Amino acid sequence: MELKRIMKLTSYVLPFAAALLLSACGGEPDYSPKPRGFFRIYYPKKDYIAYEQGCPFTFQYPKYGQIEPNKAKDAKPCWQNIQFKDFNATLHLSYEPIKSKQEFNELVEDAHKLSFKHTVKATSIDEARIAYPDRKVYGIYYTIDGNAASSAQFFLTDSTKHYLRGALYFNSEPRLDSIQPVLTFLKKDVDVMIRSFKWK
Repeated sequence: MELKRIMKLTSYVLPFAAALLLSACGGEPDYSPKPRGFFRIYYPKKDYIAYEQGCPFTFQYPKYGQIEPNKAKDAKPCWQNIQFKDFNATLHLSYEPIKSKQEFNELVEDAHKLSFKHTVKATSIDEARIAYPDRKVYGIYYTIDGNAASSAQFFLTDSTKHYLRGALYFNSEPRLDSIQPVLTFLKKDVDVMIRSFKWK
């Protein structure tokens, strides 16, 4: 008697469960877009070594940066790139010996023009003076905010014999919201380089 009751109950429940299952699988999928995410970034420990190659200057740079000669056709001696491969970024360094006051003025003007050519994409460009009289290191640091191709540029000089220009670029489409943490991390390395910079 009990078995008959169970079988009768099963005959009602099974078709209902099958219909419910089929109705749940049919129709349009309920799709809602997920917010855009970014890759998790691992920041290495800050540890610096001295750049002391055959150029008339020295400075400290991070161990996770790889120095390579600039391979552009118009590259001159002591044009170097510091590659931050983990962050897809490059700090371009170009050195020029100063031969005259006119040439010095032109180099300074070029640094200004090259920084301000990012005005189209930049939300602001700030200039900060660099001065270490004990080492005869002077210059200007340009902080470029917004979705510009380069977010930090600078030049260093002794005003008489030497001139070095630096520009930090990311090798991807610039989006400040995604690169800001990395930019903040690398700007600290640029600051260390400038503070430790010496002419030979």
